[in-house]
Amino acid sequence: MTEKLSEAEKRYEEISEKLSDTAVISDQEQYKKLMKEYKSLTPLVEKFRDYKKAERDLAEAKSMLDESGADRELREMAQLQYDESRELIDKYTEELKVMLLPKDPNDDKNVIMEIRAGTGGEEAALFANSLFRMYTMYAQSKGWKIEVIGSNPTELGGYKEISFSIEGEGAYAKLKYESGAHRVQRVPETESQGRIQTSAVTVAVLPEMEEVDVEINPADLEYQTYRSSGAGGQHINKTESAIRIIHKPTGTIVECQEERSQYKNKDKAMKMLYSKLYEAKLNEQNSRIAAERKTQVGTGDRSERIRTYNFPQSRVTDHRINLTLYKLEQFMNGACDEIFDALAIADTAAKLAGSGE
Repeated sequence: MTEKLSEAEKRYEEISEKLSDTAVISDQEQYKKLMKEYKSLTPLVEKFRDYKKAERDLAEAKSMLDESGADRELREMAQLQYDESRELIDKYTEELKVMLLPKDPNDDKNVIMEIRAGTGGEEAALFANSLFRMYTMYAQSKGWKIEVIGSNPTELGGYKEISFSIEGEGAYAKLKYESGAHRVQRVPETESQGRIQTSAVTVAVLPEMEEVDVEINPADLEYQTYRSSGAGGQHINKTESAIRIIHKPTGTIVECQEERSQYKNKDKAMKMLYSKLYEAKLNEQNSRIAAERKTQVGTGDRSERIRTYNFPQSRVTDHRINLTLYKLEQFMNGACDEIFDALAIADTAAKLAGSGE
């Protein structure tokens, strides 16, 4: 571990020198690239320097304790410094282990989410809307921008499916554990007997990808236009602004009808296509590296049941980490960090255990 940290510190110092070079400053592209690397290394190097200072303090305290003839007051001070330094070294060691874990390259990306009603008919569609509202309120609490890409609403105000993007710093890092099946237990509004019904909704979380991340041959794409079926006044009857894109080699289909402009709909649909093709590629890699899944909280598989929302008991349970909270109303109103953070901590712990450190 110390060798890796020393290499990181050396690289940090090299970059620091380069950033003061006028030739580098004048090359904006190189300067931005180096500055990004410098910023990413700063917390690690600062923590490593704290660790090294604690080691020096420990060695100094040990030397004072080993000296014969030292007076009692001096020995007490040395023992206090020794204990504090030992405690700090243990603390910094654990923190550095976490910081050295390979970072998910997608953590800083924006997100595309899909929510689909599963078993439960209209009640599942209504819960899909409830989840969309929950993620919207959570995004707003973080200052993130949310934008609907496509939706298939029901007459009672639910969604058979809805897809949307979330743009903001750390969006994927926070939301990536939401992929899977979400189960709801509650009394439907349409239920006159007061019986509890169990329904299910699936959520997919995709990092928003660009052309540089996934290669698509334009000849493999088929474009179809059609009239929007949702709200939009007279406009929807006049213009075929909605667009559907079919990726012929994989059969992947994406569509967008939320914008009045066909160009904007095409742009949103292409972003979704890049993300879906990347997801398929990632799933293929994960299936080949089965051992890696042992160091992840959940597999990201849409069929994996990850959470249950029990309204009569005001209970939300995440099955992957066996965490139950009796704060369902707050959670559904976007106060999700307690569970989201616990998932991230559990994932880090699992990866540390799997790394052999």
